[in-house]
Amino acid sequence: MSESVLPAGPSQPAIVQTLRWLSQPVSFMESCRGRYGANFSVRFLGFGGPLVMLSEPQAIRALYTERSNGLPPGRSLAQPVLGASSVMLLEGDEHLAQRKLMLPSFHGERMRSYEGLMRETAEREVQSWPSGEPFALYPHMQAVMMEVILRAVFGVSDSSRAQQLRKLLGELLDRSASGGWQLRLLLASRFKRGGLLAAPPRLLRVIDEVLLAEIAERRLDPRLAEHEDMLSLLMSARMEDGVAMSDRELRDQLVTLLLAGHETTATALAWTLDLLLHNAPTLERLLEELEGGVGDEYLRAVIAESLRLRPVLPLAGRRLAVDLHAGDLHLPAGTDVTPAIWLTHTRPDIYPEPYAFRPERFLTDPPSTYAWIPFGGGLRRCLGASFAEFEMRVVLETVLRLRELAPVSPETERIARRNVMFSPRNGTRVRASTKTKSAAKIVTAS
Repeated sequence: MSESVLPAGPSQPAIVQTLRWLSQPVSFMESCRGRYGANFSVRFLGFGGPLVMLSEPQAIRALYTERSNGLPPGRSLAQPVLGASSVMLLEGDEHLAQRKLMLPSFHGERMRSYEGLMRETAEREVQSWPSGEPFALYPHMQAVMMEVILRAVFGVSDSSRAQQLRKLLGELLDRSASGGWQLRLLLASRFKRGGLLAAPPRLLRVIDEVLLAEIAERRLDPRLAEHEDMLSLLMSARMEDGVAMSDRELRDQLVTLLLAGHETTATALAWTLDLLLHNAPTLERLLEELEGGVGDEYLRAVIAESLRLRPVLPLAGRRLAVDLHAGDLHLPAGTDVTPAIWLTHTRPDIYPEPYAFRPERFLTDPPSTYAWIPFGGGLRRCLGASFAEFEMRVVLETVLRLRELAPVSPETERIARRNVMFSPRNGTRVRASTKTKSAAKIVTAS
C-alpha cells in the first residue's frame, strides 16, 4: 500500500491562508482546486497541522463511514455557549445515546405535526412585509425561524418570556455573526483560550436563568405529557437505562438546537428565494406545481438544488482515528480532514453545468449519497436535516402563495460570511406585492 502523504497546498503562512479563507472562501477553495486538484492541504490558525480538504465522493465516503473518526480541534471551544452536554460536542457512546433520544422529534408524524404552526407563523410574517418598497428577506426568514423554535422547540407560551427570549437569543446569534468572531474562534483554538469565543458571561447567565426557569415550570406541569413541543418530549424521554435528562442537559440541547437550526434554515431559505427569483423558468414551473396542487416533487428538487449550489455550511470535518485510504489518497491517523462541500457540489463530472441552477437534475439523475452533503454525513449528519427541509417546503410554499416577489438586483447575491455560514451578502433584497391569485395548498408531508 502507498505511503501516507498529505496532498499539496498553498505555501503561504497560516495567517495569510486564514485571512483568504475568511474574506473570500469560495475563490480561495477554487484557486486551490485549480492548482492542486480535488484534494489539497491548507493551513489555518488554530490547527496544529495541515487541514486536508476533500471533494471526491469516494474519499468523503471513506471519511464519513469510519465510525471511530472524532471531532476536529476547536469544537470544544464552543462549550461555554453550547454547554458540555450538547449533542454537537459529545463523542462516542454518549453522542449516540443523546442522538437516539432526540431523533424521533425530527422525523415522521412528530415532525409533520408542526406543519400548522410553521404555516401560521410564516403567514403572519409574510403579511407584515411592505408592498413595493425594497427590503431584505433574510431578517424576515430569521424572524420566522425564531418563532418556530420558540414555539415548536422551546414550547414557550408565556408572551413576556417569549419576548425576553427573542431579545436575548437574537443578541447571542448576532454576536456570533461576524468575521471577527470567526477569527477569534481560530485564535482561541491556537492559544487554547475558550474565553475568546464565548459570549459575554452576563448574556449567557441571563439566557440560562430564563431557560432553566422555563424548564423548572414545565416539570411541575401536570399536563406535561400532553404537550407536543420538543422540550416537553425530551423531558418525558428516557435513556436506555431509564434516566431522564437533567435540567442542565435540557438547557444545552435547547441552545444547540437554536444555534444549529435557526440561522442555517433562515439562510437556506434566503438563498433559495434569491436563486428562484433570478431563474424565471424554474420559478414558473414551481408555481405551476404549487397552483396545481399535484404534489411537491419539484419543490423538493428546488430545495435540493439550492442546497447544492449554495450550501450554508462549507465544512464538516473530522480528525482521523485511523488511516484513511481512498483511491490514490492515503492519510495517516491524526490528520484533520474535511469535505470542501462547495467544491464537491460543483464537480462537473457529477453535476453538468455545475454553476447553473437546474433543479431538474434531482428529478432525472440524483447524485450519490456522498456527492450531495449539505448536512454533512455519517453518524454526525445534521440531526435536524429532515426537519429543516420540511420547514423550508412549508415556508417557501407559504411565501409564494401569498406574495409576488421581484429581485432588486439583476444579479444573484454574492456569497458572504456570517459566522461559519455562507450567506447572501445583501440579505436577498426584493420587492413584494400581493398575489392576484392564490396557489393551492400543497401536500408537504414526507
